[in-house]
Amino acid sequence: FIRQVHELSLQAVPILAVTGILLYIGAFSIGMGAVPWVVMSEIFPINIKGRDGSLATLVNWFGAWLCSYTINFPMTWSSYVNALAILFLIMVVPETKGRTLEQIQAAING
Repeated sequence: FIRQVHELSLQAVPILAVTGILLYIGAFSIGMGAVPWVVMSEIFPINIKGRDGSLATLVNWFGAWLCSYTINFPMTWSSYVNALAILFLIMVVPETKGRTLEQIQAAING
């Protein structure tokens, strides 16, 4: 936007905008963006996977919008927000590697 305002290499402005969007999508996908999809595919039983998967998708997209809309507010408070999110995942989200669906449900119902 600075280049556009100062009329510096105007041909590069659209390329920079698209590159910025692609970098954002890639960083989100590598980070916390995939967590709901992985958890949803491993935790829901077959008989409710469609209905609850749709609800999880709605919550995921709403959460993505909320994060995108409010990302500047927590970053001005503290840069440790991401560390808290990772700590939350470690403490709350169960490990599912090498477990059957029944074992995962038994661990959640605990």
